[in-house]
Amino acid sequence: MQENLDSLKINFDTEGLWVLNVTLALIMFGVALGITIDDFKRLFKSPKILLTGIISQFFLLPFVTFIFIKLVNPMPSIALGMMMVAACPGGNISNFMTQMAKGNSALSVSLTAFATLISVIMTPLNLEIWGNLYAPTAKILQTIELDPYELVKLVTLILGIPLIIGMWVRRYKPNVADKLSKILKPVSLIIFMIFIVIAFYDNFNIFMNYVHYVLILVIAHNILALLTGFYFAKAMKLSYKNQKTLAIETGIQNSGLGLLLIFSFFNGLGGMALLVAFWAIWDILSGLLLASYWAKQKTAE
Repeated sequence: MQENLDSLKINFDTEGLWVLNVTLALIMFGVALGITIDDFKRLFKSPKILLTGIISQFFLLPFVTFIFIKLVNPMPSIALGMMMVAACPGGNISNFMTQMAKGNSALSVSLTAFATLISVIMTPLNLEIWGNLYAPTAKILQTIELDPYELVKLVTLILGIPLIIGMWVRRYKPNVADKLSKILKPVSLIIFMIFIVIAFYDNFNIFMNYVHYVLILVIAHNILALLTGFYFAKAMKLSYKNQKTLAIETGIQNSGLGLLLIFSFFNGLGGMALLVAFWAIWDILSGLLLASYWAKQKTAE
């Protein structure tokens, strides 16, 4: 069973991959329509919060994920999927969840923007470093022609360019940005969820046969990510409001980007695609549940 999953490929046609590319770019563009230069300035005025957020997302989470993998020893392709999730920036829906959780919405938006920019370098770098540090995943990477330049180029096209264009529209055409934002955010998210459903439907037998391998791992990994963000912020003596924000920013990952990279560079490798697809659904559910819990709490700073 293990060898089968590590050699299985999740089927998805070229048209579907093109739709995923466009959808992720639209989601990022929609988020960027609400981001201004002042959001970046706000971050740099609070360097402690900025460093805490960046360390939590791009250094601590990949490290904690690596330790978790060493402890549970999952199948190599599933382990690489976990590393892919940890290497991605925060998910764009984190802004909505932070607002719902009575967190620091301005910080969430600012961190999303900044993390998206540096993910152009950090996502490929983290995947390369941690993937090669673990022998079973290093073997997979050796069998795949993973061109770092092409990886950086794709992340730039899907996240970096839509971010810059969206911010330009926000700055020079604020009325247009407001109108587009109201349409793009819900529509692009719905399209993304439809993509996930179709992917499950087209590969239903594979998902049903191997769901028990990834379900518990996805839940445990997601909880670990949320706790990492929360308690690292607490250790850095940030406010409770900011602790909630960094928990969500660290625990809600851009799994859509992860899926795109898997289909583009790993030929839909079974364990990777399976784990990241489940993560895409689960972290939305877990994030909403956590945000709902925090929303009901009485604020006591």
